[in-house]
Amino acid sequence: MIKGQKIEKLLWSIALPGFGQFLNKKYLKGVVLITLEVIINVQAHLNASIQMSFQGDIAGAIAVTDYQWLMFYPCVYMFGIWDAYRDADEEQKPLAFLPYVGAAFFATVGMMYSPYFLGPVWLSMLSCFVGVGAGVLLKKWVLSLE
Repeated sequence: MIKGQKIEKLLWSIALPGFGQFLNKKYLKGVVLITLEVIINVQAHLNASIQMSFQGDIAGAIAVTDYQWLMFYPCVYMFGIWDAYRDADEEQKPLAFLPYVGAAFFATVGMMYSPYFLGPVWLSMLSCFVGVGAGVLLKKWVLSLE
């Protein structure tokens, strides 16, 4: 697969989980991911939380967010991105999932602390990047042991 096509599928999955799966012709997975994304988004009031966060109303974002639902979001989101990228790549690279798992884990942990610092959107996003970095480092370390 051409690298640009893999990146295209990854970016569409970042836009909305499930879009990359449609581009990979994995329609059932695409429908499941989009359905999960919509259910979690609506139940967690994520769009309102994002809007308030971007407008600087962190207290409002915290108040409107249903954290019990939002806790599912990072794992569904990162799985959709990883799955679309993996399915687009004919050459399976060892431990390629670690940055995505790290991002999901750190974003979820960040979300737990978000009522005390930066709110549910900003702390989760920042934690996601930390998780990608931790996943890349863990992958390099594990591969160096082999």
